[in-house]
Formats: sequence, C-alpha cells, structure tokens
Amino acid sequence: MRKKYRKAALILALVFAFSALAFAFARAETLRRGSRGELVKQVQTKLKSWGYYSGAIDGIFGSGTESAVKAFQRKNGLTADGIVGRRTAEALGISLEGGKSGGGASNSGNLYLLARLVHGEARGEPYRGKVAVAAVVLNRVKSASFPNTIAGVIYQSGAFDAVSDGQINLQPDSESINAARDAMNGWDPTNGCLYYYNPKTATSRWMLSRTVLLRIGDHAFC
Repeated sequence: MRKKYRKAALILALVFAFSALAFAFARAETLRRGSRGELVKQVQTKLKSWGYYSGAIDGIFGSGTESAVKAFQRKNGLTADGIVGRRTAEALGISLEGGKSGGGASNSGNLYLLARLVHGEARGEPYRGKVAVAAVVLNRVKSASFPNTIAGVIYQSGAFDAVSDGQINLQPDSESINAARDAMNGWDPTNGCLYYYNPKTATSRWMLSRTVLLRIGDHAFC
C-alpha cells in the first residue's frame, strides 16, 4: 500500500515539475508588465530611439514601457496588447532567445522582415529591382546616418510607404524572400545607393533632387 502511495506521490511531483518548467518556457517567450532584465532594456532602447518611449532605460517593464509598446504595435499593424511576443519582438529587431544577432535579430527573423518590406515596396517589380530595394535597406544599416539594424532602418519614421500603409504586414511570396536572401548574401544591384523612389508618384522635392544612379522597373535609385 505504501509503495502505491509513493508511486502516486512521485507521479504528482513530476506533474508539478513539468508544469513549472512549461510555465517558465512560456514566460520566457514574452515580455510584459513586470518583466525585468537586459531584454527589457533592449525594448526600451529601441522604443526610445524611435520616439515611442521617454522613460528611463532601466530594464523594468512598467506602465510607461507597456504604453510605448502598445503605441508601436498600433503604428505597425500588430495587436496592441502591450506584450512583446514573437511578432512584436521581430518588428523591434530583437530576439527573445537572449540577445542580438545579425544586426538586431536572428538571421531568419531579419530575412523574413526584409522580405516583408520587399514584398510591400516592390511587388510587380523585376527580380533585380526587388533585390535592389533590399540592398538599399542593408546599405542604410551600414551607414552612420541611419539606424544600425534592419528593423531600425525599416521602422524608422516615414522611411518606407509599406510601413506607413501597413503593406509590410502582408505575407511575402517566395520571390521576395529569395530577393532578400540574395541581398543579405551580398548582391547589391545599386552599388551602394541609400534611397529609391517612384518618379511617377514621388512628391518630395528633396528626394527628387537626388542624383539618380540607375533605374530598375518603376524605381529610381540614388
């Protein structure tokens, strides 16, 4: 009888242990009010640099950080719940697995985000033109005049129409993904261009005054 009770107690202990472990992993996949640590500092730093957050970079996920996350989410077509889950982290350019890689996120996360930008900005353009759009983003990452991460460049205020109108949230097709991958692997059809625009729709006098170095499809690169 005692043996039976011991077995039952062991099973119950294992159930509690696995439940606690599962809860810990679930918690590790999100940042929310009450979270603390280096990842929260990364979130605060990103949000502050983009004008969403004005508080201290203290690694404490309080009401101010939560409000800033919600504002960022609303601006970028994400569920405005104030919780940094996988999609919000990807948009911010951070990895919830513990640090930055490849310019602010995992290589796969950067690739998919860049592909979304390409799909939103260059659907219908020649393949070379899609690669060129991706290359412009990467050229900005390398330039001291722009944010130093792919997410930072893409989500810089007013930088890309696809972000402003929400088209960045469309699922990229295989061609956009391949174009982003080719650009990340070093193909730059623009030879270092930092800007592009559609001459048929552009209204910015400053942009129209830039020297055009090449044209691909409907885009002029400068």
